[in-house]
Amino acid sequence: MATQDNNVTKSVSSPRLMKHSNQLSSEIKEGILVDSNSTSIKGKIMGLLACLGVISPFPFYYWLWTQPQTWVNLWGKGSDPCKVMAMVSHFLKLVQFASLLAVSTLSWPPPFYFWPLFIFGQFLNFRVYQLLGESGTYYGVRFGKTIPWVTDFPFGVIKDPQYVGSVMSLLACLSWVPYLYILLWVLGYAFMIHLESKEDPSTRAEAIS
Repeated sequence: MATQDNNVTKSVSSPRLMKHSNQLSSEIKEGILVDSNSTSIKGKIMGLLACLGVISPFPFYYWLWTQPQTWVNLWGKGSDPCKVMAMVSHFLKLVQFASLLAVSTLSWPPPFYFWPLFIFGQFLNFRVYQLLGESGTYYGVRFGKTIPWVTDFPFGVIKDPQYVGSVMSLLACLSWVPYLYILLWVLGYAFMIHLESKEDPSTRAEAIS
């Protein structure tokens, strides 16, 4: 009789245990699915914010290049529009770097192509700033300043050397940063190269007297 009672108990409890186990398994799966969906949404939001951060400087540059007088008038007499532009540009550059960092997967050592691309790219940027100075780099010509024509290297050898140097530095980071964000940044530079290649002297700003 004891053996029969045990068999009856097992036969009754087994379906209950299986039902409870299935219910628990279902709840775990639902929890994992919710967490996965939440992570996916957060990832998409982060990616969108990174995209916006990467392209954030280019509307600013477009405005200053096409409407230089507006920028000069905004800051008024006694203010250097190039210096103010430089300050804003540095802030926007930090936003770009922070955006890339948020979506990057860093590792060390970097791939073999990193060093030549990054070092030469930064050399070009340094050299351009050394030759043009702050006013020459930050749209001094558009703001009505007289900027001497420069022919020293890399000018006369490499077209748009500052942009070329920046693109080389970005390409050096391809192993760490998803292609999309590098591409957006490079397309921004390509847009500015095209825009700045059609500079019309008649649209330059006049200094406020």
